[in-house]
Parts: sequence; structure tokens; C-alpha cells
Amino acid sequence: MRHLGVLRGSGVLESDGTSFGRADYEFDGYLVRVGEIVASGEVHMEPAALADAFGRANLILRTDNGRFLSIRFSGKKLPPASAIAHAEVRDGLPTEREWRRSGDEDQ
Repeated sequence: MRHLGVLRGSGVLESDGTSFGRADYEFDGYLVRVGEIVASGEVHMEPAALADAFGRANLILRTDNGRFLSIRFSGKKLPPASAIAHAEVRDGLPTEREWRRSGDEDQ
């Protein structure tokens, strides 16, 4: 497994036509094998919005730069008033060549 870089930025978290609000994200991407990229990291939101979205299916993080990241929260339970949750990205990631190692810019 090889680290590809960091994907960070902002966007809107939604599911099945429902918008939960603005979110900031930071995901580390890894090449597992040729053509297979996985990513995981943190999603930051207002606590009430995060609590509403947590545990829902079909979550999409629509990034400000036009990506549609299919995410799933990793934890089974969200601590009260939490503004941060760990998530895994299931689909919509950049290709191996599109990752930047610096992580300083939104991708």
C-alpha cells in the first residue's frame, strides 16, 4: 500500500436529496493495488448537522471543486456535540495521477 497524498477542502454533505450542510474534509489516499484507491480521514461539520447525517446511507460529499465523494462514517456511535467524525471514501476519488503529495491545495 502506497500513500498518494491528502485530499482536503470543503463542500456540502447530502443524501437522497437532503442537504445536511457545509462540511470540511481531509482524507489520506492510498493505492492498494493498480487501479484500486482507498481514502479515509475526517469530516468536520456543525455538531447538529453531523448528528443528523451520521449513520445515514448514500452519503455524498459534493465538493466545492465539483467532485462527488461517496462516504461512509466509520464509527458506530457519534459522541454528543461532536463536530468531527471519521469517514471512508467509497467512490469519486481522483485517479492515481491526480493526487498531489503536498496536500496544500483542494483537489
